Amino acid sequence: MSTLQAVKYTRGKLEVLDQLRLPHEFHYDQVSTRSEAFDSIASMRVRGAPAIAIVASLGLAVELHNGPVPTTSAADTIAHIDEALDYLKQSRPTAVDLTNAINQLKAKIRSQGDGADREAIITAFIDEAEKILEKDLQTNLSIGDYGAEWLRANSGAANDSQVSVLTHCNTGSLATSGHGTALGIIRTLQAKGLLQHAFCTETRPYNQGSRLTAFELVYEGIPSTLITDSMAASLFRNKKAEKNIVAVIVGADRVVRNGDTANKIGTYQLAVLAKYHGIKFIVAAPTTSIDLETETGEGIKIEERKREELTQITGAVIKPDGSVDETTKVRVATADQHIAVWNPAFDVTPAELIDAVVTEKGVAEKGADGKFDFSGMMPERWAQVVGA
Repeated sequence: MSTLQAVKYTRGKLEVLDQLRLPHEFHYDQVSTRSEAFDSIASMRVRGAPAIAIVASLGLAVELHNGPVPTTSAADTIAHIDEALDYLKQSRPTAVDLTNAINQLKAKIRSQGDGADREAIITAFIDEAEKILEKDLQTNLSIGDYGAEWLRANSGAANDSQVSVLTHCNTGSLATSGHGTALGIIRTLQAKGLLQHAFCTETRPYNQGSRLTAFELVYEGIPSTLITDSMAASLFRNKKAEKNIVAVIVGADRVVRNGDTANKIGTYQLAVLAKYHGIKFIVAAPTTSIDLETETGEGIKIEERKREELTQITGAVIKPDGSVDETTKVRVATADQHIAVWNPAFDVTPAELIDAVVTEKGVAEKGADGKFDFSGMMPERWAQVVGA
């Protein structure tokens, strides 16, 4: 069985799976312009920090490839691309992968030299955007290997015994170019015969866990159970020993210099619960998600989503015979004007509650000062941003 694909790409053509229609319908949107890429990201038809960066990069690449580009000089072409990238950056500001991809693309088009013409700059952009896609899959496979090995060595379970884990939100093939980050570790555990069971939260209010992660786990035949967000404490208390639950594994939209991590709302409370119950808390993130310029979590801008995500819910109508009918929207709270709503999309988990940050370059652990040190795995960026 093939792995699910959130993104299908050939030069000049980008298709993005509409994840709002899952798990009931597979539909790929054609994304041919920056505005279509922006809308796909902002509407959360595509989500997950790596996938967001990929769609933004390739969406603009397709627009540039198909043209026309309204410039003649190299300087005007660079300015045109810069403007498009700055626009795309606003689609989901919390996810640092997008910012890092934009910086990478801007640097690439400037590296062509003063003598470059318009076509050379456009080709350089497209080539670099395609490299972002290609590199992501290998990154995810490496995260899976490093994470599975770290957990085998540090979980406290008997050597090579099967363990169970909990994951939050969706961090699999649907959030990346393939395999996934946190869910990628779970896939690798399963492939190595080390996984007993995977639990996933529903991840309110957008239900990425119940709609997407549960779908991926079933699709790939991984033994799994869905729980509501509010059941995690009871799960740890009542099932930890029986199921050998040893870890919570989550992804990250941004990991800052000291290890504080922004991820889907509800991550912080899982870290607190894991600490209390003696369960490892693991963040799986590519180094592109590590933000060395922001020192602590206090500097992370948290996106707030619209109130209707809490007061309304969208889903497929189930007919009396159990078959699925059209998708509809229903209100699950009092009338919108009668209740205030606070709907942050992310929260920040302090580094002190995190046991390991797993990247494609290895596993970072806290030092004696309770902070993470990423200088060894990204020395050039560290020297450039932080210094010696």
